Parts: sequence; structure tokens; C-alpha cells
Amino acid sequence: MKKKNKVLAAALAGAMSISLLAGCSSSAQQGGTSSAASDSSAAEESSSTTAQSSTAASGEEDNVIRIGAIGPMTGGSAIYGEGAQNAIEMAVEEINADDSSPYTIEIVNGGEIADDAQDARQAMNAYNLVMADNPEALVGSFFSTVTLPIAEQAAVDNMLLVATGATNVDVTADKPTVFRDCFIDPYQGRMAALFVQSEGYSQVAVIYANDDDYSNGLKDAFIENCEALGIEVVYEGQCTTTDTDYTSQLSQVVASGAEFLYYPCFQDTVPLLVSQARSAGFTGAIMGGDGWDSSDTTGLESQFENCYFTNHYSSEDTSEAVQNFVTKYTETYGTESLNACASLYYDAIYMIYQAARNGGGTDTASLVEGMTGMTFTGVGGTFTLDENGDPQKQIVFNTFVDGEVQWFETLGPDGEVVASRES
Repeated sequence: MKKKNKVLAAALAGAMSISLLAGCSSSAQQGGTSSAASDSSAAEESSSTTAQSSTAASGEEDNVIRIGAIGPMTGGSAIYGEGAQNAIEMAVEEINADDSSPYTIEIVNGGEIADDAQDARQAMNAYNLVMADNPEALVGSFFSTVTLPIAEQAAVDNMLLVATGATNVDVTADKPTVFRDCFIDPYQGRMAALFVQSEGYSQVAVIYANDDDYSNGLKDAFIENCEALGIEVVYEGQCTTTDTDYTSQLSQVVASGAEFLYYPCFQDTVPLLVSQARSAGFTGAIMGGDGWDSSDTTGLESQFENCYFTNHYSSEDTSEAVQNFVTKYTETYGTESLNACASLYYDAIYMIYQAARNGGGTDTASLVEGMTGMTFTGVGGTFTLDENGDPQKQIVFNTFVDGEVQWFETLGPDGEVVASRES
């Protein structure tokens, strides 16, 4: 898909605005969610469309960007949703307090993130909930499994979506109105393999969740790049996102002679895996992806030594954007929910704001046009969105010292070391 296709899509979205507004809250959805809209609802939306068209015709300028937000507010990963809600509120407050700003932000659904509960069916309910409030753009969600159906429907509805943390490559593929501010799984998996090579490991094992798109995507990219680099994958084991016992897989990891274990799963299961790996006698390095962020190390501090994970930013980064974000967030909300999810939602709000300035308007078509090919500087660094709407950005490697996350090194898009703790 060429970059110009996204611009073309913006023009098409503008030409189709009346029919789109009438169809925002009715759609053919995944996960079994009903897609039928009532006649009365359609009539109300038609009336709303007419009113908005009249406003546009009269030349009255709308300077309010209405944004819907979706994220995991309940369940085992609710700490991500908490960080996202706080970060969104922080970004909106900053933008709206700027008297020189040409636009203000309004978060629909009463300013609250619609809960996807890390479930695909619930994600579509959340999508319908915010779409019923007629936003011009959406942010979310954080997990690939729930963002994939949201992205599919957003593309059908010609709705701008900025995915925040959903690293599966299919989230943006062939979807002209869907973008993201996180790196993608093939990139994250390749960087993890380069880390293995740079640290001198020659035999690796993998345990992944076979029921999760994120875990599968990272596993595939990691194994492919390890093999290309001449690193032997001596064991590949499966689990599910709800497993709590990894005894069988870990005994095989130890027996394989692996020096390095890759576990691309989410933070709610990480303490179980790490503690059981050490109990099984595995003393090598253990690494995960950005899903490890906010893992609870309480009581397991020593077992997390020689563990690492890739992430979107480090709170120890000395850049002005990062330190301003970390300082204000910590002063207002503390550190418990100060995670990469928070930083990604924060940047997403600012990206949509910049898109309005680039595109010259708050309507969805202008926002899509302004987002296409954007170069943006935020907490996640400076990056440019490519022809698929994906950022080409740096990646952070974190480790654990006495149970606390510490920055280890940062690699650029080409795999070069941008900075490291030892440099």
C-alpha cells in the first residue's frame, strides 16, 4: 500500500461523510457482537448528520476534536487501562489549557475509556459504545487480539484509529484510516534476536501462548530472525493465556540445554513463569516483549535477575519529552501505573492533535490526511509513519535490578546501539 492511498482515503472519507455518520454505530463485527441498528437510532443519526451538514455549510468552524478511547479497564491487565486513563486526562488538560492552541480535545463517553476487558467480544461492545457518541477519531486498544477486530471495523467505517500497543502487523495492513504509535511484532522480534546475538547466546528456547495473536506474532518473528542469524532454537513450547503451571515446558527447556528463554506473553503471567523457571533450575537469561511492562516482582526480586524485556520507552530516558511526562505523571498519579501503555495513549492524543493542525480540520477526513506520513516527536521519541501507518522508531531494552526495572540499552531502527547504561 502506497502512502498516497491514505491521502486518497481521506478524500473518499470526506465525500462519504453523510453516509458514514449514519452508519457509525451499526457494523458487521467479529466476536459475535450484534451489528443491527434500530430504525429510531438511524433516524436520530440522520437528523444529527443534517444538523452537522448545515453547520458546515454556514461556514461555522468546529475547533473541538472529539476522540473515543478504548482500553483494558478491568481484568488482569487493568493496570494498563489505569495508566492510559491518567495519561489521556493529562494530555487533554495540557492541550486545552494552551490559550494559543487552535483546537481543543473532548473525550467522548464522558471522558472515560470504554472497557474492552482484554476480550474481543467486549472490545466490539466498547467500539459501539464510543461510536454512538459520534467521535472524529479513536485511540486504542493496547492488545493485538482485541485491537484487530476494532481496526477491521474502523476501516469499514472510515474511522481514524490510532492503535496504542497493538503490535500485530495486521492491525494496520490494508487499512488506510488505521495507524499506530507502537512498533510492530516483526521489528520487536528481530530486535530480540539481535540482542541474543550481541550477548553471545547460541541456543535458545521459546514458550508462547498459542491462543494470543500478540504472542504468536512475536514468537514467529523471533524464531525466524534467530534462525537467520545462526542461533539454534532448541525447544519450542506452547501454553495458553490462562495457564498457571509451566512445569512440563520448563523441564524440557532445562533438558534442551538452552541458555536463553524467550517468553512473549503478558505481565499477569510473567511472575509465575519466571519463578517456576528458576525453581526448575533454569539459570539463563529470560526475555519478553513489551507485554512484560508492569510485571509484579514482589518477593521474586532475586529471580528476576538476568531478565529483560523490550519496550517503547524508558522512564530513565533523559530527553525533555520523557522527563516532562514522567515528572508530571508521577506528581499527579504516582508511579504504580507509570508504564509504556500510559506513554502510548498520551502520545496518541497528541498525534491526533497534530493531525488536526496538519490536515486543517477536526473532521475525520482531515485528521486522516494530517496523520498520513506524519513525523512526530513525543515520549516514544521521534518517528515517521510509513506507508502502512506504522512508526519507524527506536526500541528500549529494560532489565531488573533488585526487582526494579532499569534501562539497559536503546537500539535504533537499524539495530544500532543508540545508547546504553554502560556507555
